[in-house]
Amino acid sequence: MSGAARTNTRDIARAAVRAELAQVAFELFRQEGFAKVTLDDLAAAAGVSRSTFLRYFGTKEDAVLGAFNAHGAQVADALRARPADEDDWTALRRALDTVVERYRLDPAGSLAMTRLVKDTPALCARQLEKQHGWRPALVEALAERDDAADSTTLGRSVRAAAALDCLNVAIDHWTASNGHLDLVDLLDEAFAALAPH
Repeated sequence: MSGAARTNTRDIARAAVRAELAQVAFELFRQEGFAKVTLDDLAAAAGVSRSTFLRYFGTKEDAVLGAFNAHGAQVADALRARPADEDDWTALRRALDTVVERYRLDPAGSLAMTRLVKDTPALCARQLEKQHGWRPALVEALAERDDAADSTTLGRSVRAAAALDCLNVAIDHWTASNGHLDLVDLLDEAFAALAPH
């Protein structure tokens, strides 16, 4: 077996273990409450040592929000893939479909996760911090799409921040509706409220 294949197999196995640990953590947080569960509780529930759990997740928050790390790069990649003649605002809206798709594929799980995050101040703050970290990647992707020499970094930063706020407001409304409202429609409506006229 080549070194690359071995590394790929190892990465796949590591990702599977990480996903399993995250699922165990999520279920325990839902049952017991985030504040009551310790790292030792998480390790015991997963059947691993505390040090093994910490190799995958450095904090309890990361056990819940670890998946958010990749979202920024995925949205930025989707933004780069949008048609060159599409305006930035429309391209940002369409790029966020990569996030919305996860809610569509597992609405019950997404609703439970969103509620856990919103009801736990430490998780809510950490999620916003992670999402704030997506902005530079979105700004960079917008810059790569932009042919206009006079376009400012400030303008791209504002558009990226506004797009993420539209996503958050849409998710808030979707959660408040108990998942009954269509998240795509909510996001479209949020974007339309700020669309240039």
